[in-house]
Amino acid sequence: MLRTILIAVLAVAGIGAGYWGYQEHQEKNAVLQHAENNYQRAFHDLAYEMDLLNDKIGTTLAMNSRDQLSPALAEVWRLTSEAHSNVGQLPLTLLPFNKTEEFLANMGNFSYRTAIRDLSKEPLTDQEYDTLKSLYKKSGDIQNELRKVQHLVIENNLRWMDVELALATNEKQADNTIIDGFKTVEKNVESYAETDFGPTFTSVEKQNRNFSQLKGREINETVAKEVARSFLSLKGNEDVRVTESGEGSDYGFYSLTIKSPGEKQETYMDITKKGGYPIWVIQNKEVTKQNISLNEATLKAQNFLKKHQFESLELYESAQYDNTGVFTFVGTQDGVRIYPDSVKMKISLEDGKVLGFSARDFLMAHKLRKIPEPVLSEEDARSKINPKVKIMENRLAIVTNDLKEEVLCYEFLGMINNDTYRIFINAENGYEEKVEKLQNAEQIYEQV
Repeated sequence: MLRTILIAVLAVAGIGAGYWGYQEHQEKNAVLQHAENNYQRAFHDLAYEMDLLNDKIGTTLAMNSRDQLSPALAEVWRLTSEAHSNVGQLPLTLLPFNKTEEFLANMGNFSYRTAIRDLSKEPLTDQEYDTLKSLYKKSGDIQNELRKVQHLVIENNLRWMDVELALATNEKQADNTIIDGFKTVEKNVESYAETDFGPTFTSVEKQNRNFSQLKGREINETVAKEVARSFLSLKGNEDVRVTESGEGSDYGFYSLTIKSPGEKQETYMDITKKGGYPIWVIQNKEVTKQNISLNEATLKAQNFLKKHQFESLELYESAQYDNTGVFTFVGTQDGVRIYPDSVKMKISLEDGKVLGFSARDFLMAHKLRKIPEPVLSEEDARSKINPKVKIMENRLAIVTNDLKEEVLCYEFLGMINNDTYRIFINAENGYEEKVEKLQNAEQIYEQV
């Protein structure tokens, strides 16, 4: 009897385990199918967008009217953005495809800056027209290679999940059509010279994405720990672990994990190898109550910046979230506000200690600038603003425009009804570079 019961229990357990395994298998297949569908959609969208992109660039070669050319170039920019986005959704992380991505980004940058220009005053130059012809040819080459891959994917029912597995495991398959096809695209794009875009063009890869302009010698792990102790006013008995950045990073840095004895929370910090500058700090500390005001926290943040030689910074904006204060400081030079030189901080309103700090933008952009004299007068710049805006204050400022270029602007703070706006007018040509709507105080909804 006991044996019969035991057999029955084991049989039920086996059936249950089998059903659970079946369910797990079904769910895993559903996830894999969803990923495969997303990969297939991104790839076929990419091929379709390259078709449209090649056709649209071809039409610009026959245009002579600004009314037609500007919208056509804006459409080229839109298509390159979408193509670039779809490339990013494919499992090509481990496959070198950066030249093609850079080409798409540069094409978008070129078409955008040409589209927003007043072509009636500054028509396309012969070199820019040659650039368009070259873009047309190169986009046609990419289009043809992608069509070949697309044909083989459909004909042979190829799966992108196999590509991801092959790349992740470094598996060398005898015939991986998709990988080989994308390698061919990448090889063709490598032959395209950046100089073909013209002498005034700046490649997205050549924009300053690192801390190369920082001064000072390279530090080691021991010095990185000393920088952390000084910057965070550590007692000296903390457990500090240091990890060095890998070869693939855009710049060299040390990542530190700091834990104080008897405390649960940890502090995380990155420090540049060159010069030993703190990039950011995050402390995962829970703040349960407020003992100081937002204004007092502002003073503590300002004193902290002065103490650590982040000079010529002024408060740009502040906000309170629960029991913490969040602040943004921007640089100033000769009375001009320098928005690229920004530092963000998070201060506890319980004890005034620094919970978060980010100087990445400041370290990448900060330098002594030669600020030009404005071409337009303040009145001329003011006349470019919507007359419905009631101007409250103004100043000169340097901002980064849509082309990632620093430009001198008149900054106007104004209102329409109860909404506040910050408007930047280019001090050289009167172009409306940016319009920002500032956040109003949010309504608090109490639970009834």
